[in-house]
Formats: sequence, structure tokens, C-alpha cells
Amino acid sequence: MVASSVLGFPRIGANREVKKAVEAYWAGKLSEADLQKSAADVRKASWTKVQAKGVTHIPSGEFSLYDHVLDHSASFNVIPKRYQGLGLSPLDVYFAMGRGRQSEGVDVPASEMKKWFDSNYHFVVPEFSEETDFKLVFNKAVVEYKEAKELGIETRPVILGPVSFLALGKAAKEASADFKPISLLSKLLPLYKTLLTDLKAAGAEWVQIDEPILVLDTAAPLEKEFATAYAELSPVAPKIVLATYFARLDSNVDFVAKLPIAGLHIDVNREPAQLEPVVAAIKSTNIVLSLGVVSGRNIWKNDFAASISLAGKAIEALGAERVIVATSSSLLHTPVTLDSEHKLTAEQKDWFSFALEKAGEVATIASVLSGSQDAAISSALEANKVSIAKRRDFEKTSNDAVRKRVAAITPDMLERKSPFSVREQVQAKHLKLPKFPTTTIGSFPQTKEIRQARAKLGKGEITVEEYDEFIKKEIETVVRFQEKIGLDLLVHGEPERNDMVQYFGEKFDGFVFTQNGWVQSYGSRYVRPPIVVSDVSRPAPITVQWSAYAQSLTKLPMKGMLTGPVTILNWSFPRADVSRELQSKQLALALRDEVIDLETAGINAIQVDEPAIREGLPLRRADWDGYLKWAVDSFKLSTAGLQDQTQAHSHFCYSDFDDIFPSIQRLDADVISIEASKADLKLLNTFKNYGYSNSIGPGVYDIHSPRVPGAQEIKDRLKAMLEVLPGSLLVVNPDCGLKTRGWKETEASLVNLVEGARWARENFA
Repeated sequence: MVASSVLGFPRIGANREVKKAVEAYWAGKLSEADLQKSAADVRKASWTKVQAKGVTHIPSGEFSLYDHVLDHSASFNVIPKRYQGLGLSPLDVYFAMGRGRQSEGVDVPASEMKKWFDSNYHFVVPEFSEETDFKLVFNKAVVEYKEAKELGIETRPVILGPVSFLALGKAAKEASADFKPISLLSKLLPLYKTLLTDLKAAGAEWVQIDEPILVLDTAAPLEKEFATAYAELSPVAPKIVLATYFARLDSNVDFVAKLPIAGLHIDVNREPAQLEPVVAAIKSTNIVLSLGVVSGRNIWKNDFAASISLAGKAIEALGAERVIVATSSSLLHTPVTLDSEHKLTAEQKDWFSFALEKAGEVATIASVLSGSQDAAISSALEANKVSIAKRRDFEKTSNDAVRKRVAAITPDMLERKSPFSVREQVQAKHLKLPKFPTTTIGSFPQTKEIRQARAKLGKGEITVEEYDEFIKKEIETVVRFQEKIGLDLLVHGEPERNDMVQYFGEKFDGFVFTQNGWVQSYGSRYVRPPIVVSDVSRPAPITVQWSAYAQSLTKLPMKGMLTGPVTILNWSFPRADVSRELQSKQLALALRDEVIDLETAGINAIQVDEPAIREGLPLRRADWDGYLKWAVDSFKLSTAGLQDQTQAHSHFCYSDFDDIFPSIQRLDADVISIEASKADLKLLNTFKNYGYSNSIGPGVYDIHSPRVPGAQEIKDRLKAMLEVLPGSLLVVNPDCGLKTRGWKETEASLVNLVEGARWARENFA
């Protein structure tokens, strides 16, 4: 009989209960006990609903109030020194690590965050040193396994594997120069053995150990560490299914197949070609193969016939008892359920499958492969066949004008009229910005009043004209504030935007939107990704009226704000029937029109944000070149129509720029701003080493935390930056947009930022 499994489930709650409870706790409006009760209610609902879908292996232990990697750090006492001895409860220490804390005499910044592989989910980076004192202070996997068991639900606990935990971490500041976190494996393994021994004693038959780094090239040198770890863990653990996802194992399968594990999970939704070599590698063993046929990253309904055919090949080689039908990854990256969607058309709703529906899909596919004669299974199979056929018919339609325009792209459309050395001089005369110019990344606080006005517009309680007048007043407030504190390059604050991707998707043709399709980005920050369903075009200008209005209020230069084509694509659910390159270039052409219209309206600095360009990089280096070619071309296509006097900006979230620096240079942006405040300035050395010659704005403070940086702190950061970068290139700005922050902390932080820039002008002239 073929089993089924879900690798993880969204932890946000069907109605964002976790977000509401966590933020109420932060605000002092909810006790810790009530917060934990809300969390338990969400876990119970998730387990119950997944069980009702007929899934064999239901996940537990992967729930989190903030981040599952942070959970791991807290459980194993991986607490950086700056968070110790503050008189905080364990829960408040946990949240301080995630988001910082500045209250009751405590002032600590948040820990560094990075993207979880090539997704838009952020994890909190563990910090290790020779002094790390591992202790199993909380066996979360056992607690939540028992919690489910008391409800009569048998689950498969999920934990992050020891090798990936260490490999995803970084050396703490106090670590020696040659320290590598993986060197701590022998100290960590006894704690894992205790965790797994306790799980087995609690009655767990299986445990899912995620080792996602196995899909990276960097895992190959860690063969010995994997062998050591699993030789120690397997004898004391429940049956281990080793989970990989998002990419292919490649040659790493050669040593993985030798590990003493009971099961191996691979992602064949993204990498179907890896099925054959993996089957060949494990065929002579007793390893059960878990096949990720149902996407954990996209929202399209699964094609049962295709999945059954693929899984059938594994069954033919290994036998039904050695095959599990599964989601490709945790369903963390998808919305909770389609049951919450009431505004999609019947046709549109029939295209999609969210987390709960995907749980039903793996169970149905497994039942078909097990030879089920159940009438409900036969009916589901036939309904799926009809749904897929209808979607394929829809996919055959296209916008000929859009397709022809993409086909007509020429190399000269990707290049600015003059090189940066010429543009820089023209822009200096035109914009008249001072040395160390100050600016922000774009958004200002989205207040309760702004959200209420948007909701009233959606409900028809106010007219479009009334809403527009409200937005104009908000823009004027932001403009006057920036003038008052002395910022140099202003923005309009983006009060009209619900989300930096959703807003543009709503204005383009080719997208559809959900009401409640929320997905966690980090902590309590959730997003509703748009869905690309057909060819993309811009029917009318989008941002011009707001930027032009803002510019009319001031003599200072105004920066137009757009989200770039690669980021819109990477932060949406893309089409699965055409290439990402085609979708990205369609978006680039639509944005090119917007860029030119902004310039025509008198906006002489235009920022096209690409925070996700590094995120979208394929996980295997062999696949990089093709992606980077079309990704960079897409950005250039959107900006290259500008005249020399118009300054093209872009913004990037923190990334390992070493890997892709030639591509960053090829973007040819006049100014780039980068998320840098939590990276200890290490990435600036990359720009120095490569001789980057365009202007750059490393973030001087972290906006993901409510903490206000002191003026001296910003001065110290600027001084450190100037030891690495030429003063002529340095722009002073925060790490990222200010949408999620409150006005009080925003004002205090930006006043200190301006003071820091003025200090730099006086001392580094």
C-alpha cells in the first residue's frame, strides 16, 4: 500500500490567528498563557483537518510563533551573549532574538535574517562559536507530538537536521577567525540523540529530519559529517525519513544512499529528472522513497495523471510499500485553504489548490496508486482530469501583442544612452544632491487610518474621489515630514499601496488575487502573493499620478518607486505552463512604460526594487548562468529607456553578493541600496574587492525591528562604511522600507540618520 505525507503545514492559522495573538502579546494585551493557547488551537485545527483528508504521515513539531530555525536555536540554547542576562523570560528572549527589543532598560538589536533557500520566507540565522554551550532546554518535537497524540492523532515529528542547522548558521563575533560552525557537530549530536530517544520513548514510529542543504553544491564536502551524524542518531531514533527539497540531490545521492536511514524524501515536482538516479542509488537498500509530487511552493492544482505516472515508475522499481506520495516541501509557502476564498470565479477557483487541498491531493494520489476502488476516489480522479483539461485550454490563449513585443526585444533596448561616468556628472548638476545624500527606501508607516480607508474603499463606504483625497493628504504629511527633518531625496511614502507586489499586480492585466491567501514572510509579517494566470501587460499608468503630485509639493527631488520585474515574479505564484523568463520580460516591458511615463512627468530619480533577484538564483551553481542572464536583462529592460539626467536606483535585500557580483555590476543602476545593518558590514568588502564604481547605500539601521538606533550608532556605522567605500559613492538610507514600522520610531530613527549624514559631511569632506 502506498502511504501519503505532508512535510509541514502553514502555522499562521486559517484567519491569521497566530499573527493576531503574537502582536497582541508584543503590545502587552495578551498573556503568555493565552498566546500559547491560541497557538495550541491552531495546531489542533491543522492536525485535525489534515487527518480528515486521509494523510498517512501528518507533521508535528514544525509549528512556530516566529521561525522554526529560531525555535531550534532556542531549544538547543544557542543564545548569543547579547540576549543573555537581561532578566527576560525565555519567550521574550526568543522574540528579542527575532525582532530586537528596546524597552524596560533593555536595548538589543534583532539577529540577522536570511532567505530560506530560494523562497521568500526568512529565517533567523543561528550564531555559533567555540563557546556555544549546547543544552536541550526544551524538546519541542516531543511536546507537540504528545499534544497531538492526546487528541488521538498520530503524527510524524519534524526537526531540522544537525548538519543543516550548523551549516545554515554563522560564526559569532567572538569566534576565532578560522572557526567553522560545523566543527561543533560532535558537541551537538548528544543533544540530538537525547531528543530522538525521547521521541521514540513517546511512541513516535517515524521522524522527519530535514537536511535541506543536501540540494546545495556545498553539501558535497560534508559527506563525512553526514555519515558520522546518522551513524550515531539512527540506532536511538524512530525510523528516520531524511527530507530534501527545492532542488536535486545530484551526486550527493551517492553518499546519502549509504546512510542508515529508513526513508528519503526528494522533490520531484521541481526536479522530476532526479527520480531515475535516486531510484537507482537506493534500489538495493531498504530505504523508502518519499516522492514530492505535489508542489509545496505553488498553488496550481496537481495533475493527478502526471503524478500517478511519475510515482508509478518508482513503484515499478521499488514496490508499493517503499513509496510515499508527498508534498514537495512544507506547505508553509502556500495559503491555508481555498475555503476562505469567496471572490474568485468558479473557473479560477478550479485552477488552484492551497495547503489543505494539497493534503487531499497526496492522499488521493496515494489511494489511486494503492488500487482503491472507492467511488469518492474515482470521482476525484475524474474531476481532476476535467479541471486540468479546462486549464490547459485556457493556457492556449495568449495576448499576441504582448508576445510580439517580447519577441521584438533588441540588445540596444537593454543599455542606457551613456555610461555611468557620464550619467553621474549630468545627474549631479540636475539633482544637486549634497555629499552623503540621505533618502529612504520608499514606504512610510502604513497606519491604522490608511488601512481603514483602503478597507472602506473596498466595501464601497467611500468613493474613489474621497479615497484619493485621503491619499493626497497622507502624501503631503510624508513630504512635509521629510522636508522638516532634512532628507535630501524624498519619496511619496506609498500610502496607496497594500503591498509592493500585490499593488502592481492589481494594476496589470494577467493577474488574479485572493482574499485570504496569506503566506508567512517572517515573524508576524504575512503577504498575499498575486497569481500570474496569463500574459502580463500594463493597461494604464500606475504610480505616475502619486509621484507627480508629491513632486508638485516640494522643490526637492522626488524619487519614483516601482517594484522590479524579477521581484514581482519571484514574490508571486507564477504560471507553470510558460517559462519564468517569458513572464519576467513581459513584466519588464510593462514597467519600462511606467518608468518612461514617470520621467516624462518630471520625476528624475526612479527606484526599481529588486530585493528578490538573489533569492531567485537556482540552488545549483550549474543552473546560475541562464537565470542571471534573463534576470539582469529584465531589470535593464525596465530602466534603460531613461535619459542620462534621471537617476536609476534599485534596492536589494541582504544577499551573498560574492556569488553574483558580476551580475550586480551588469545591472548598471546609478544607485543601489542594500540591506546591510545586520551583516556586520562584511558584504561591503565584496563591493570594495570588486571595485564597484556606482553609488551605493548600505542600510545604516534595521527596519525589521521597532528598535530606534542612536545617532552615535549611525555615526559609527558610517565611519565603518567609509573605511571600506569611497565617500563619493556613499548614500545614507535605512535597510529597507518603513511600511511595518510606527511613526514614532520612524521619526526618531530618521532624525538620527540625518544627524549622522550631517556629521559625515563635516568630518569626511
